[in-house]
Amino acid sequence: MAEPKTKPTDVAVVGFASGKRQITLYLAPGFEGDATRELLARLGKHRTGKGCLYLKRLSDVDTEALEELVRWSVAEIRRRYPQPEA
Repeated sequence: MAEPKTKPTDVAVVGFASGKRQITLYLAPGFEGDATRELLARLGKHRTGKGCLYLKRLSDVDTEALEELVRWSVAEIRRRYPQPEA
């Protein structure tokens, strides 16, 4: 069997960027689906984009819902892209 031409790479499971106007979290693609609908409803003021969650300030959101959403995203990425045994 031929060896794959690409090598596995390490990537961030969740990304975070703090800008002048907003805080951006980069989550698992599809985080806006049925599995997280209730969390997003509880979250508070936010916007979404493709794989991105935008917040103006942390004081505007339910931090417990945000933590659950990040935990869901980490678990989803690990489920989709399991790491090979070392």
